[in-house]
Amino acid sequence: MAKLKGIRSLLVLGFVAAAFLAVVCHAAEFPVTFDANFVVTSDGNHAQVLDGGQVVNLALVEYSTATFASKSSYLFGSIGFNIKLAPGNTAGTVTTFFLASSGDAHDELDFEFLGNVSGQPYSLQTNVYAHGVGNREQRINLWFDPTAEFHSYTLRWTRELITFYVDNTPIRVFRNNEAIGVPYLNSQAMPILAAVWDGSTWATQGGKYPINWAYQPFVASYQGFGVDGCLVLNDDISYCATGPVDAWWNAQHYQYLTPEQITTLKYVQSNYVYYDYCNDKVRYPIVPPECVKNWYGS
Repeated sequence: MAKLKGIRSLLVLGFVAAAFLAVVCHAAEFPVTFDANFVVTSDGNHAQVLDGGQVVNLALVEYSTATFASKSSYLFGSIGFNIKLAPGNTAGTVTTFFLASSGDAHDELDFEFLGNVSGQPYSLQTNVYAHGVGNREQRINLWFDPTAEFHSYTLRWTRELITFYVDNTPIRVFRNNEAIGVPYLNSQAMPILAAVWDGSTWATQGGKYPINWAYQPFVASYQGFGVDGCLVLNDDISYCATGPVDAWWNAQHYQYLTPEQITTLKYVQSNYVYYDYCNDKVRYPIVPPECVKNWYGS
C-alpha cells in the first residue's frame, strides 16, 4: 500500500514540524480542545477545527487528503477519539487514526475504516507493525451504524498488552510475546495521526469499487482530544520505558484482560471478525507465533 506509506510519511513530517509546540506534561486533562495536543497538517480548508476546538472535520476531496497530527509523541497510554464517519457511497475511502514512528523498522498501530458502496456497511480494519513487521490485519463488521453518531475508538497500550476498543468493548489484543521472538512495541515513541484519504486501489473489496468523486466531499468528524499517555521529550524514551512506577499503564491489572473482557473479546472475534491474518493459510502456511500463544492476553 504505497499510498498509505506516503500518507504516513506526510503526517510524520507534519508532526516533526509541530513538535516544538509540545506541552511538557505526561497526561492531558479531559476534555481538552484540539489545539492543546494536536495540529492540522494538511490544507486547512479540508481539515476544519470547529466549536472552539471541540470538533475537527476532515474532508476528503479529489487531489486533497485531509490530515492532523499530535504535537508530541508517546510511549504507552490510552489514546483514541470519538469519530463519526462519512455517510453514503464512501467506497474507496479510508478514514483512520493511527500511531506510527518513522523509519523502515517503524512501529505502528492502526484503526482504519474502509468505506463501501451505499447500503453496505463500513469495515473496521486494525493492524499492528512491530519493528517494521506488519501484515497483521484483522477486519470486523461493526454492530452499529458508524455514520449516525459518534462512537469511541481507543488503544490501550501497556508494557505487556495492546488492546483495541470500540465503545469500551475490546475487539483485539496484541500481547508482548518477546519471549518467543515476536517484536513488541516498547522502544519507539509514536505521534498520533489522523487522515481521510483515497484507498481506491485496495480498500473496498480489494479495489473493486474505487472512489466515485461525484459524492465528494467525504467528511469524517473527530472529537475527544485528550491524551492519557507518557509524553516523550527530545526523543528520549528512558523516562517512559523505565517509569513512572505509579502510572496506570504500569499497574499489573492493566497488563492483562479480566475474565469478563476475555468473554466479550471472544464473542466479538466469533461473531464480527470476517478476516484475520492468523487464519489466512495462503499468506501464512505456518501460523505466526503470536497467533498460537494465548492471544487474548490473560
